[in-house]
Amino acid sequence: MSLVFSALADPTRRAILERLAEGDATVSQLAEPFEMTQQAISKHLKVLERAHLISRTRTAQSRPCTLDTEQLDVAAGWIALHRQVWADRHDRLDEHLATLRARRTPASKEETTP
Repeated sequence: MSLVFSALADPTRRAILERLAEGDATVSQLAEPFEMTQQAISKHLKVLERAHLISRTRTAQSRPCTLDTEQLDVAAGWIALHRQVWADRHDRLDEHLATLRARRTPASKEETTP
């Protein structure tokens, strides 16, 4: 999963994944919107391949790239799990703070009453 998060950390790679979500594309098609060489795009694609976020197939002369969503699903599941853990902790903290406030409120009212 570290490879997935590392790959997703780069905005160019995220943009490539967004483009591949629309359908398969060749390296030259993926390179079009970027001001970088096809060689630089190929390096990004290798990172995405190592993270199993994309795959390449050979069709005659071209090697189109395809989005593989399985690892994205794994990462999303990990994030969802940890989001729930932190939401639960936040809820418990809110309850604890409310309890502390409730304990202080009667005492402070008694102190201000003549």
